[in-house]
Amino acid sequence: MGNQMVFKRYEIKYLMDRRQRDAVLKAMEPYMSIDKYGHSSIRNIYYDTPNFQLIRESLEKPVYKEKLRVRSYGRAATGNPVFVELKKKYQDVVYKRRISLPQAQAEACLDRRMHLPDSQIGREISYALEFYRELEPAVFLSYEREAFYERDGGDFRVTFDENIRYRQVELTLDSDPWGKAILQPDQVLMELKTSGGLPLWMVHILSQLNIFKTSFSKYGTAYQDIFLTEQKGVRKYA
Repeated sequence: MGNQMVFKRYEIKYLMDRRQRDAVLKAMEPYMSIDKYGHSSIRNIYYDTPNFQLIRESLEKPVYKEKLRVRSYGRAATGNPVFVELKKKYQDVVYKRRISLPQAQAEACLDRRMHLPDSQIGREISYALEFYRELEPAVFLSYEREAFYERDGGDFRVTFDENIRYRQVELTLDSDPWGKAILQPDQVLMELKTSGGLPLWMVHILSQLNIFKTSFSKYGTAYQDIFLTEQKGVRKYA
């Protein structure tokens, strides 16, 4: 099975501690299996304007918002495939469109030294580059992820992200995933991804453990930390 390139779903987020994470994992055992990536070290480079227009507008919680990033699963080398992703959110529904390119080609396309593939998704990403004009690599963001899929063939997915870190220098996917942490050491971010409602067994375990959904953006949290650091007159994290 090839990589999925188009997504339309709800993404519901929960911050929890590792004890709660372990309890959820136990409750999931009869229903979920670890996916093909299993445990992965995800690296992202978010593109934005010099004044962070995309993430500033996103944090204002508009009806529609979008982000552009390039992602790899593990360390990427020049010829390795990476994903160029345009992620949109409209009225709580997430639409993700992505294409896979060798890393060097992806960087050249996003730097406007090459044209993106002439496909529907390629044209959508090209339009975003043209519309915002000043887009450039802004933040490197990495995390460790465990991902699970529904055994009965449904589209329900669960991911657990830990060790979420960001930096504003060395913006390349072939580097080590170091940076400033944006979660407490014992915190885990769980995301439930579905095109419909949540399974009843998941609803029950969330209620039993007093786990409540939260509004949380990894890139948004990194930007807020950058902004506060700059307001205090401290040199940006390097």
